[in-house]
Amino acid sequence: MHLDPANPIHVLLAEDHTLVRAGIRALLKDIPGVEVIGEAGDGQIALRLVEELQPDLVIMDIGLPELNGLQATAVISDTYPAVKVLILSMHDNEEFVLKALKSGVSGYMLKDSSTQELRFAIEAIARGEIYLSPAISRQVVANYIHRVNGRSDPLSVLTPRQRQVLQLIAQGYTTKKIALELNISLSSADTHRTRLMERLDIHDIAGLVRFAIQNGLVSSL
Repeated sequence: MHLDPANPIHVLLAEDHTLVRAGIRALLKDIPGVEVIGEAGDGQIALRLVEELQPDLVIMDIGLPELNGLQATAVISDTYPAVKVLILSMHDNEEFVLKALKSGVSGYMLKDSSTQELRFAIEAIARGEIYLSPAISRQVVANYIHRVNGRSDPLSVLTPRQRQVLQLIAQGYTTKKIALELNISLSSADTHRTRLMERLDIHDIAGLVRFAIQNGLVSSL
């Protein structure tokens, strides 16, 4: 499938580094049939723009502030299944790729990829395929399938909203600040925190922070 300039794919860029974002926008401008309709500098803004703009594709960095790219992807996959996500990351290790696949991405590319590969990735996603950079080994995919059929991810017991709340707690947000950040009532934020603790059987903030770090929500992304 070739990209059609008469019916372009609408893209939202989610990248916290302004110069990197400008560079990606410039690359996309040279690809006929692709139109950038919005930009976000953190995960929460990305979610708000997805709701507002309804893009066809989000090109997402992993290391976003407020809500990292993998958690934002999980929310998008759950809430807006028609919106596809292409992760653009510097991380080529298996752990990040597996977490990205489990969060519902349609593609995973490395930031040192060529412009031509970016076009291939977008075309593949437009066809309904999942695209992985050739530099990512086939063993990663094999291991992912094995893990899906075997041991589950500890985070899989949480809803996308509960993962959001967990990340914000681990980043030091109070319940009041979480409510403001997620645009929900204080009682709703408190309910999410209570159910999160019950689901994980962890009943103190320090324990939630340790759990979040151990499972990559607030690691050195």
